[in-house]
Amino acid sequence: MQDRLSAFNRPLYLQVKAVLDENKAQRHIRGGIATRRKYKGEDAVS
Repeated sequence: MQDRLSAFNRPLYLQVKAVLDENKAQRHIRGGIATRRKYKGEDAVS
């Protein structure tokens, strides 16, 4: 999808890429927090 978007709408592609790169950089942290909550028995926060 990113390949098609970069050819179709470059400014939007750059915005989407920034969001996806940030998400990729942070997801291991969120996963660790979720695991900690799971084993501590805390309820998920909405």
